This record gives sequence, structure tokens and C-alpha cells, in this order.
Amino acid sequence: MILGAIADDLTGATDLSLILSRNGMRVVQVIGVPDTLDAVAQQADAVVVALKSRTNPAGEAIEMSLDAARALQAAGARQLFFKYCSTFDSTDEGNIGPVAAALMTHLGIDRTIACPSFPENGRTVYKGHLFVFDQLISDSPMKDHPLTPMRDPDLVRVLSRQTTRPVRLVPHETVRTGANAIEAAISEEPGICIVDAICDDDLRTIGRAVAGLPLVTGGSAVAMGLPDVYRETGWITSAAPGDGFVAPEGHGVILAGSCSAMTRRQIAAARKAGAPALHLDALEIASGATTIDAVAAFVEAEAPRSKLPPLVFSSADPDVVAKAQAELGRMRAGEVVEELLAGVAARLAGRGFTRFLSAGGETSGAIVAALGTSALRIGPEIDPGVPWVSALDTERPLCLALKSGNFGSETFFMKAWEMLA
Repeated sequence: MILGAIADDLTGATDLSLILSRNGMRVVQVIGVPDTLDAVAQQADAVVVALKSRTNPAGEAIEMSLDAARALQAAGARQLFFKYCSTFDSTDEGNIGPVAAALMTHLGIDRTIACPSFPENGRTVYKGHLFVFDQLISDSPMKDHPLTPMRDPDLVRVLSRQTTRPVRLVPHETVRTGANAIEAAISEEPGICIVDAICDDDLRTIGRAVAGLPLVTGGSAVAMGLPDVYRETGWITSAAPGDGFVAPEGHGVILAGSCSAMTRRQIAAARKAGAPALHLDALEIASGATTIDAVAAFVEAEAPRSKLPPLVFSSADPDVVAKAQAELGRMRAGEVVEELLAGVAARLAGRGFTRFLSAGGETSGAIVAALGTSALRIGPEIDPGVPWVSALDTERPLCLALKSGNFGSETFFMKAWEMLA
């Protein structure tokens, strides 16, 4: 194993795994930190550990991340990668800054980078400011994220509120000059460098510049340049992306817990295309009016007679989400939905369902845990950053698509099923 990666949520881990696989690495993704990674490390050039730490208290996120780092190092990782969302969303308390600083202390280093840019999905960093397509992140729908609203686009300022480590900018003028210039800029002073990137060529240049750092932090796309360097050094040979993926026969379901603007558009497109749909309300779940049995029964009844799989969703406009949070509490409003969707997934898997598409990082983490899988092999890409994956350790074959809330085109749900067909 060459690269050991720590991702702060499940869909982000899958996104990073896909980037590495697409660029020729053999990748295994594990969920949580197992007792040992020796067995999977022998099958992979990169092991990506998926945590559920993005919205945890900072102390918990640090502990989980350090446990993952130790396990990856024990299995032979030569370089560590801390992966977070390309929207850089976190509160002023963290968890990006605290985790990055803790990993630096653990490794005994005083320099690393932070680069969430993912141009293929519209995320770019220029003059240290994060953009979503042509909007500053603070003007995008991310400003209304129910857990981690992004209302400041200046990443130097955002990260400086989260850590006592110095934070400075490597501007695009330096990035355009090349890998040596970036490397020299990082080496000038201790701290965490926000690095501008507005296109994939920038990211590949950055990857070349940081291939020698013990720790890299960023969105998944900044890893795209690392495999080229690993090949040049003779550490890896190229592997074909999606090798060995076979979708099992059986019924499927779409389970959406994300309230992002894109997921809401994807839901609307799927309903317009004829997907049978059931809307969940957090208050009704909390009161017991909506149950796992009732939702599973709806899916089982609709799946055999529909071209598109049944769609179960809790996604709602920000004002609806705010009402549920006001009554149940900010965290509990999301947890009741995640728990119900996870229970529905487990119930359906026990009744022969084999294909699961999940929208939302927290939702996907809960569903994967309920399905009892802890290791995933990366399959074909549906949309940028989102592949189908197969479970390696379940009693019967399962395939899953685990989508971050903001990822995918409006027709993502239909494209995913057409790919399996």
C-alpha cells in the first residue's frame, strides 16, 4: 500500500476512491477503522478509511482520525491524505482545522496544504476564495446547509478560525509557474497553505508538488496527480478502473436524506420520470406516525411494477428543515431520518433487495452500517465523483451508489439505473 486516506464521511471516501481508481490505482475502501488493515492492504495500492466525523465534536473527530492514521501506517502507508468535502463546509470549531493540525502533530511535521478544489463539479479556489461554479460559496445554497452553513468564502480566514497553526495562501500565479514553485512556496514558512486551483491541470501540478509531503489535505480531486508520481517512482503499475464489478440481479431502491439543492432537483427529475415516491417528514418519524415497516412495505409493493426504483426521500426546502430542527433539535432532526432510512435498507436487504442508491453523506454512512458491509470495491463511474461500488463482505451480493448531496447531474438517479440495465 502506498497511500492511506482518511475521509470525514462515506460519500467523500467513495469520491476519493474513484479519483484514485480512475487514475490507475487499485483501491479498497473500508468503513470505520478495523482492528487491522493488513489483509486489504495486500490487495490495494491505496486504502481509503471512511469515517463519520464531519459533524462530530472536534475531539471525537480528532480521535477517530488519529486511530485511522495509526492503522494505515501500521499497514504500510507511505503517505497520508485527509479528505474533506470540496465545499469545505465545517463550523468555526472545525473539524477540518483541528483534524489537520492533529495529524500534523502526530506525524511531527509543520507544513501541509489544504485544497478543496474540484473543477469537474464546479468547485474552484481563486485568491483563496471558494467558488461553486460562478458563485462564491457564501452566495450558493451551501449558505443554508442545516449543519455546516458556509457563509464565508475566504478559506484562509475560515481555516484560521479553526486552528492555531499559521494559514497562508499559495496564489494561482504561483500554481501556474509549476510544481517546483508550489513546492518552494510551501517550504517558505511553517503552516497550512491554501492552494488556488481552477482547473484539473492545476490539480495535477499541485499533486506533483506535494507527492513528497507526509500529509496532504483537501478535496478528492487534488489527489488526481499523485498516481502519476507513484508510477514514475515505480511504486505502482496501472490498473483498469472498475475491474471486476458485476451488478447483482434484484430489486433496487433510492433513499435520499440530503436536503441539498441538487438532490432536490434530482428527486424532482426522478418523480417526473415516473419513479414512485414517498416523502418522509422528520416530525412524523419522531412521533411514530411513520415507521420502518410502513416505508419498507411501500417499496416492496412498488418495486416489481415500476421501471424506475421506488424513491424514499426526506429532502425539503430550508424553511421546512428549520421547522423540524426547531422542534427536535438540529442534530436530532437529521438523526431520526438517517435511522429510519438505515432501518429500511436493512429490512429490504433481508427481503432480497440488492441495489441501493443513497443521497447524502450522513445518510449513506448510516445505510452502509445497517447493511453490514465494511469493505467496498470501486466500480464504474455514474457522474463525476460518484461510482457504483460492490460490497466485499456481505452474506449476499450487494451494489451501492453513495452520492454526496451536491454531486451528480439532475438526471443522476435515472443514469445510475440505466448503467446497471
